[in-house]
Amino acid sequence: MRNEHQPVAVEGYPFIGLFAFFALVFALLGWAILTVISLFFVLFAIYFFRNPERYPPDEENAVISPADGKIVFIGTVPEERYFKSDVTKISIFMSAFDVHVNRAPCSGKVMDMFYSRGEFLNASLDKASLQNEQSGILLETEGGQRLLSVQIAGLIARRIVTYPRVGDELERGMRYGLIRFGSRVDVYLPVGSTVIAEVGDRVTAGETVLGYFQ
Repeated sequence: MRNEHQPVAVEGYPFIGLFAFFALVFALLGWAILTVISLFFVLFAIYFFRNPERYPPDEENAVISPADGKIVFIGTVPEERYFKSDVTKISIFMSAFDVHVNRAPCSGKVMDMFYSRGEFLNASLDKASLQNEQSGILLETEGGQRLLSVQIAGLIARRIVTYPRVGDELERGMRYGLIRFGSRVDVYLPVGSTVIAEVGDRVTAGETVLGYFQ
């Protein structure tokens, strides 16, 4: 899968290169202030697209966080696309300062995917789950449990990247996508799953356990 063992996600290379080019031009022209500003954006792009290694816990039936950030919602909601029933939704908000590489919350096969155009509301708002641009993957574990993970664009996010295709096998903690510049990921679990995370928790993609399949 893309971006394995890369300290900076490849999606950041064009931004880093562009800002570095401007810094070089401004330096050659002797424009010190613009050079410093351009170098600041180079460093911010490297920081934003950082891609640290993560080490998933080896716990049976564990569901881990697909994103760095803060949990802003946990509750029972209807999910009509795949589950056709009530499910448990966990929403994780990523600020512009969080790592934005997303990871598979469980091991399983990609059974289906969807992409929906939409608005770019503040991703911390719950209505963003319905109205914002989003991309989702449906995973099925070896035990037959299903989980839906949905990447949602935010107020200034303008691109969602999702690497897998239908039929791919993902390992828990594997990098599976990225969202640029502030966004959110929703995880939908079957009702009956045990959730140990709480609203307000800070979570780490690929490491923090959100809960367990039944």
